[in-house]
Amino acid sequence: MPAVPSYASGTSDVALLGDTIGDNFDRTATAQPDAEALVEVSSGRRWTYGALREEVDSVASGLLAAGLAKGDRVGIWAPNLAEWTLVQYATAKLGVVLVNVNPAYRAHELEFVLKQAGVSLLVAATSFKTSDYAAMVQEVRPNCPDLRRVVFIGTPDWDALVDAGRGRDRAELARRQSELSPDDPINIQYTSGTTGFPKGATLSHHNILNNGYFVGRICGYTAADRVCIPVPFYHCFGMVMGNLACTSNGATMVIPGPGFDPKTALHAVASERCTSLYGVPTMFIAELNSPDFDSYDLSSLRTGIMAGSPCPVEVMKQVVDRMGMTEVTICYGMTETSPVSTQTRTDDALELRVSTVGQVHPHIEVKVIDPGSGLTLPRGVPGELCTRGYSVMLGYWNEPERTAEAIDRARWMHTGDIGIMDAEGFLTITGRIKDMVIRGGENIYPREIEEFLYTHPDILDAQVVGVPDAKYGEELCAWVTLRDGAPELTAESLREFATGRLAHYKIPRYVLVVDEFPMTVTGKVRKVEMRERSAILLADSPPPT
Repeated sequence: MPAVPSYASGTSDVALLGDTIGDNFDRTATAQPDAEALVEVSSGRRWTYGALREEVDSVASGLLAAGLAKGDRVGIWAPNLAEWTLVQYATAKLGVVLVNVNPAYRAHELEFVLKQAGVSLLVAATSFKTSDYAAMVQEVRPNCPDLRRVVFIGTPDWDALVDAGRGRDRAELARRQSELSPDDPINIQYTSGTTGFPKGATLSHHNILNNGYFVGRICGYTAADRVCIPVPFYHCFGMVMGNLACTSNGATMVIPGPGFDPKTALHAVASERCTSLYGVPTMFIAELNSPDFDSYDLSSLRTGIMAGSPCPVEVMKQVVDRMGMTEVTICYGMTETSPVSTQTRTDDALELRVSTVGQVHPHIEVKVIDPGSGLTLPRGVPGELCTRGYSVMLGYWNEPERTAEAIDRARWMHTGDIGIMDAEGFLTITGRIKDMVIRGGENIYPREIEEFLYTHPDILDAQVVGVPDAKYGEELCAWVTLRDGAPELTAESLREFATGRLAHYKIPRYVLVVDEFPMTVTGKVRKVEMRERSAILLADSPPPT
């Protein structure tokens, strides 16, 4: 009998939404105008759905007064502020394409995005942490001929934009909104390019509205839910899985602060009685290890999402046991797929919720293929994960060749991730194809080693990369952060701990104890940088015996 192929499709008795984002938002605001829609904890500002709709319409009308029209591009360069959310929904109502600019970008990266996307108006914070946005905008502006206007949040620039919209007749905005199609491009998100310049994943209303809607449905969101969103809005995790999941399901968006801080997030959950909390694994690790963790009342928590990087099993168990997130889910996806393709369900067995990325999302297809032949592999065999459906991006902005490299002729998005599908259709992600280490002919998946290292009593967090080796081609190097007060960890002591519990070729030859890992602003570990730094650090060091 032929083997069962690693293919699954997400059947659902809930139809896809055929709305634009603006129409869907208006529908929620009309249904529950007095329900709380948005809370910015750091400033104390609050909006009901009715008030938020009025403010969004004012911003949209202000953009209209500024000469913006369907298809124009407006950039947003700011941390998590209420204004970010206002601009997100205002541009959607007008049919203007919102271009998300990474808050960590420096001047040359900002200039690239503004020029590549043809941004005509930029909404920006004046500064954040060590970044002087105003100075960088001034530096690059002469080189960006499409950029006609810059609006700085919290200044008279912003007030003038909103005031121009407040006094404007809404009929024109309503007319423009009625002329939009769900299939129109509405958002460009630049993927954090590990080689060369980043690519602008172009997403439609249909892409991101539906993805947010079904993420929220799987989490069980209703008007009674309050979602703490410490993950960045500039990324899909914040603006789609966060904001759009809330507004499409009538829940409340809670912004704990401009950037992530474990105490700020815990305070927001406790003070606002949040029922859901988002984060990448490193965020949850920081929260769980906050010295005053036990002083926060987290009893309101029910669910949440851990995503963005592989979720360590031990961390997931602590999130359930110590934070009370008994219905926490894991999501897997990528910017190019709006982003979520698979998600664990709230009623899945705990073992599945701590060891897999769940099953295929509604209305989505997934398969695991042999990267060489392109053929679908049998279940249980690792290969490249591909996904297809409403969520696949329209393409990379103005880059048809790079689009064709990622999306094949049958509209399958090739993720570059190594996945294994089990008999029930649950998927496990074991790493990136490019992260796989080949040591002496053995294929080693770093995720397996990392999960083992989490069982070491002194290790707080761990990442494993391959480094060049003259004899074996590659060797394993473990980067670890240690718990407070832990004794020194050496390659020799780690080898003693692992001997008899890991195959000899899977035991890291090198250990680097660090205070933190190089990260992207979304909390993803930059393994490319870790490999480069490891090779440099170990080049002149004698290998351990």
